[in-house]
Amino acid sequence: MNERLASSTSPYLRAHAANPVAWYPWGEAAFDEARRRDLPVMVSIGYSTCHWCHVMARESFEDAATAAVIDDGFVAVKVDREEHPDVDAAYMAAAAAFTRGLGWPLTVFVTPEGRPFFAGTYFPPEPRGGMPSFTQVLHAVTEAWTTRRSEVDATASAVVAALADLPRAGPEEAGPPSAATVADAARALAAYEDARYGGLTSAGPHEAAPKFPVATALRFLQHPLVSDAAPEAAAVADRALGAMSRSPLRDAVEGGFFRYATRPDWTVPHYERMLTDNAQLLDVAAAAGPRSGVDLAHVAAGIAAFLTGTLRRAPGGFGAAQDSESWIDGARDEGGYYRRDAAGRAGLEPPAVDAKVVSGWNGLAIGALCRAGIRFSRADWVEAARRAAEAVLVANVDADGMLHRASLDGTLSPAPGTLADHGQLAEGLVALAAATGEARFATRARELVAACLDATGGLRAPGGDDPVLAAGGVQASPGASDADEPSGPASIASAALALWQVGAGDGWRRVAERLVSAWGPSAVAQPLGHGTLLRVAASLARPPRQVVVVSDASGTAMHAALAEVRADAVVQVTAAQAEEWAAAGFDLLEGKVAEGGAATAYDCRDFACRLPTTDPADLSRS
Repeated sequence: MNERLASSTSPYLRAHAANPVAWYPWGEAAFDEARRRDLPVMVSIGYSTCHWCHVMARESFEDAATAAVIDDGFVAVKVDREEHPDVDAAYMAAAAAFTRGLGWPLTVFVTPEGRPFFAGTYFPPEPRGGMPSFTQVLHAVTEAWTTRRSEVDATASAVVAALADLPRAGPEEAGPPSAATVADAARALAAYEDARYGGLTSAGPHEAAPKFPVATALRFLQHPLVSDAAPEAAAVADRALGAMSRSPLRDAVEGGFFRYATRPDWTVPHYERMLTDNAQLLDVAAAAGPRSGVDLAHVAAGIAAFLTGTLRRAPGGFGAAQDSESWIDGARDEGGYYRRDAAGRAGLEPPAVDAKVVSGWNGLAIGALCRAGIRFSRADWVEAARRAAEAVLVANVDADGMLHRASLDGTLSPAPGTLADHGQLAEGLVALAAATGEARFATRARELVAACLDATGGLRAPGGDDPVLAAGGVQASPGASDADEPSGPASIASAALALWQVGAGDGWRRVAERLVSAWGPSAVAQPLGHGTLLRVAASLARPPRQVVVVSDASGTAMHAALAEVRADAVVQVTAAQAEEWAAAGFDLLEGKVAEGGAATAYDCRDFACRLPTTDPADLSRS
């Protein structure tokens, strides 16, 4: 048993602890050993619910002969991409120089300084379909390392130089995109719709490419500015949700959505169920309208049931994902569990859950459960969000108050929290504060975003740069492009905007404006990959609507009316809580009281507040 991996806080690394490969976890120790032995480093990147990662592990990493080749010629490093997203992003960007088929497992060969010189994804155990075997690749790399070192070094230098030239933030002087520009970006994004099967795709009409939910883009299309200025574009999001909800991409038995479909018609899913996808699709369901053609409450309830019933870990945080594989009749089966009906599943052990509690992903779930809880009058979902927040703020924060990337069964990961972790968790905490009335969550959100800003208001990595990547000069573009989740800069922009919307002060709007100004041109030019930033840009391009309900009683008609309110911020507080918010520096709550003891709503629009009302019908009137 490899104790270096067995003691890890990553289930993915723990699963490889019994391999005959002498794995190291990511860190300086592996590269020190590579320098001592003058060997290249083989960096193997994956995650615990990745099907092809499992396949390569069974075929190669569990094979003693292959392991001997690895250990003789390389120092082997196993990386959980979910624990070290910065490492994954940097080497994924480098891998683009060697292969077009990017994905996981990702195998990168690097110098002892961490500089990549060759990369690929899955390699089979024997030559297949034009692909070399993994051992052939290993021997070829060893041959190049020992006989053509100068060429290897030149390739590594060229790759590092290319990474340094990747696009960075642009100038901020132009300001954020205008409302008209944002609407045009929405129309451009809507052009990616698959007119036959629904959803967004960059594939051509005759290409059978995988189909992803692209939840970040759908959430942008649902923004009120888009609904008002480009309703034909907004309709794309409703149609996409409807198509996915009626398809095999949705687990009709247990609820929730699978990672993606391998065919354009949403059939033959890749059967992982991820926290990131489902948290964001819960938001999409909460914001959708009747054009989706499905029972939105039912779809949302299925997602929430998956989050709270399958992914939730004690004492309340959410695990990262549920595996695509499970044991059926003594063999590993990809998707076999999910292809059965409820009766067929009853006697089977469910696929394993990656119990790693990732800070930012829990933030996405916390926010979505709060917003959906208000939309569908589910106080239990808001309570689940509270439990998750309490768990993350204890288990994922060290003694110095610094947020880390993740924890496993209460043990803190050494990986520091990323920009995305800070921004996603902060935005979730703002939503939780608004739903529960507890200002302490908004105050903690403010601290998390502040930790990501330098003295000039620019972004900084709260935990510093990774020392191995920094030593090798390896970096990925710090762009605001989303993948399956909001990017780091976009997450901070979104959280800063949320803080401003609940009254934390104009300084937070300026943070959002600076980030949107810097990345806005890229977002407008490539809207499919920048949904989060465009959603922030849409909010900046129009005056906000902020609604505060003050009541010492819960479940009033005024609270029920909030389900249909379309506003940028909806805050529910008692009179005492309103005073706590105001004392903590959130001026939106200053002077807000329950008039005559009745539930009272304060509706602020276009930077002006209307007279308070105790009539719930007033909230729906223009």
